[in-house]
Amino acid sequence: MRAVVQRVSEAAVRVGGEVRGTIGPGLLVLLGVAAGDDAATAGRMAAKVARLRVFENVEGRFDRSLLDIGGAALVVSQFTLLADTTKGNRPSFTGAAPPEEAEPLYEAFCEELRGLGVSVETGIFGARMAVSLVNDGPVTIVLEP
Repeated sequence: MRAVVQRVSEAAVRVGGEVRGTIGPGLLVLLGVAAGDDAATAGRMAAKVARLRVFENVEGRFDRSLLDIGGAALVVSQFTLLADTTKGNRPSFTGAAPPEEAEPLYEAFCEELRGLGVSVETGIFGARMAVSLVNDGPVTIVLEP
């Protein structure tokens, strides 16, 4: 599992021109599920995202998490995060879990976040989506469990 996490002041995802999910301050999570991932992986990743200290305290230091600030998460599935570009110019996606395995783990990740007390909005798994965001900082972190 791999995630690109961006601290945002706002973010939205649209499917077919319609807003599917929107958040204010929080984290945009682009989530790729790898072959071999399981429910335990989803749980570890959700805990890491919820507790990732990328929000500033009063001294301006990264010391607060999504849980600390009461922020939301917009979670968007993105298998292309598992691209292998070591050979040639065309990415290989063989490291990504097939959709029938990835979707339940994507859903498990979202449920784990909710279980930790995070408000979660989502896109639609497997859909072509348009994501808009205002990256706050900018702060962008790549996470693996």
